[in-house]
Amino acid sequence: MKETRYFYVPDAASATELPADEASHAVRVLRMKPGDEMVLMDGVGTFFKAEVAVASPHHCVYRVVEEMPQLPQWHGRYHIAMAPTKLMDRTEWMLEKVTEIGVDEVSLLNCDNSERRVAKPARLEKILVSAMKQSRKAWKPVLNDMAAFRKFVSEPRGGMKFIAHCYEEIPRTYLYDELCGRDVSEAVTVLIGPEGDFTPDEVRMAVDAGYVPVHLGQSRLRTETAAMVAVMMMHLSAGE
Repeated sequence: MKETRYFYVPDAASATELPADEASHAVRVLRMKPGDEMVLMDGVGTFFKAEVAVASPHHCVYRVVEEMPQLPQWHGRYHIAMAPTKLMDRTEWMLEKVTEIGVDEVSLLNCDNSERRVAKPARLEKILVSAMKQSRKAWKPVLNDMAAFRKFVSEPRGGMKFIAHCYEEIPRTYLYDELCGRDVSEAVTVLIGPEGDFTPDEVRMAVDAGYVPVHLGQSRLRTETAAMVAVMMMHLSAGE
């Protein structure tokens, strides 16, 4: 039995042809031919069963056979906001893993202690798409442009809001405990700092803006690991 192949087509319902990079992969790498079946993902909640109609070196025309709306795999809306790591491959790893676990939105923060202040959104989007296809997620996480920390925390944001930090002198609670017992339909945003942590002033600024200061347990985690652990806590605390 042939493995079902998944392709990301943002406008799958109205288009008739795979995007150029997906078409190249389908025809030149997978050697798909007319009549072969595939599943298209629009990234906003719907799969489409389709079959190849025309395959050429640079084009793959398809015919939709069945529209398959998907049910959300978790409740609420999960948002992780993290300062990118100095080594970008660690941030890419984080994006891949939180997409596989399940997250709705990712923001990149420019903090006082940030060692990386620029990112390449086009490459990061490819990481998200690849992880979405690999994990068969019906929704692609929203990736926001890098924002200054002060601007981000000052923006109106509903739901539960947390900032994870390592300062003993600033009281913190355990994120998992804060999440347990909540209304699972409520949105959750967690801020994760750079390798040198947020500054104390940034933590206080976030607290003044309504963010609850938290820790992620007894272990001191790398930035990208902390982001993944926070997303796991969101799911586990909701019984997902």
